[in-house]
Amino acid sequence: MVSKDGAVRVRRVVCAVDCGTVVNPNTVQAQVQSGIMFGATAALYGEITLKNGRVEQTNFDTYQMLRINEAPAIEVHVVKSTEPPGGMGETGTSAIVPAIANAIFAATGKRLRKMPIDANVLKQPV
Repeated sequence: MVSKDGAVRVRRVVCAVDCGTVVNPNTVQAQVQSGIMFGATAALYGEITLKNGRVEQTNFDTYQMLRINEAPAIEVHVVKSTEPPGGMGETGTSAIVPAIANAIFAATGKRLRKMPIDANVLKQPV
């Protein structure tokens, strides 16, 4: 959802993952969910700034994370496979950023080429 003031809210994420034979489905689901949350945080808030050669964000009081009340509902569908287990890693992290950017494009007609999302860019006419 993109509001008139340019604020973006991700309300729901549906994803499918094929990682070969699944040993522990709960672990796969948790890994995908955490990757999506981390990637959504990067897309929405993940700006790192430098001052005098040092990072200004030193802890969570100066680096905004996605809060629990902002967390989307996440639906994970694990594809049944007979392939050998392939590992999980952070697949949700790399997939969610372009998914959010494409959803914003579908809602506004604006292509974002820089992250994190800038509400001022979204407020400008197409």
